[in-house]
Amino acid sequence: MKLAAAVLSLLLALPSAAPARELRICADPNNLPFSNQAGEGFENKLVALIARDLGATVSYTWWAQRRGNVRETLKAGLCDLIPGVGSNVEMVGTTRPYYRSSYVAVTRADRRLDIASFDDPRLKSLKIGVQMIGDDGSNTPPAHALMRRGIIGNVRGYTVYGDYEQPDPQAAIVKAVAEGEVDIAFVWGPVAGYYAGRQKVKLNLAPVMPHFDGAQLPMIFDVSMGTRREDGALREELEAVLDRHQAEIKALLAEYRLPLVEEDEGGP
Repeated sequence: MKLAAAVLSLLLALPSAAPARELRICADPNNLPFSNQAGEGFENKLVALIARDLGATVSYTWWAQRRGNVRETLKAGLCDLIPGVGSNVEMVGTTRPYYRSSYVAVTRADRRLDIASFDDPRLKSLKIGVQMIGDDGSNTPPAHALMRRGIIGNVRGYTVYGDYEQPDPQAAIVKAVAEGEVDIAFVWGPVAGYYAGRQKVKLNLAPVMPHFDGAQLPMIFDVSMGTRREDGALREELEAVLDRHQAEIKALLAEYRLPLVEEDEGGP
């Protein structure tokens, strides 16, 4: 009895195992190629890589990435990290960028259009697809660039939110090129690259040039991970992970066919 009591006292004196660290993520449940609830997006894969490095478990708050989602999720304390935000978004604290991409012109290879500039005169007579947000004051850069040139009547808009009841809501604009509904489409690079590789016909992707349509309308954007502004320690940890796994992250982005822009290619 004395021996059993001594063993019990020793066990009680030992420190209890620390609970596993939890990495709380806010992400869109239906937003390929970025994320979905099945974990098939490249942002899902990046989160898993980060969690392994930090010895953490992952929990998701699923929230459609509409306007106000940062305020209603990250800033409301529902999560600590959004895996993909624009590096210049001021309402969050951002890590250093982990990729830079651009808008691209998507065409069928068999059309041999070879268009990459909004000043190409052929755009006035072609059927053009363009991503739209829905508010004229905050539309996508290609939509603004076309409107600035008076190219409106032959343009068909495809909302960036797509048909959210479908499994691939952003695919429609790329499918429209493949199926001949439009002759050319101007699409955000990651969306274009991912869905172009899933069409039955070969599609060409040409980065829009120049990268700036005037000084104020960029066609290239840096993408970071976002935290609350006050969570500097977490951002330092995340940046250390990015540094340690640069090659794996580059391979992940290549797997999803993201058209990347090198750092020295930026600037107006």
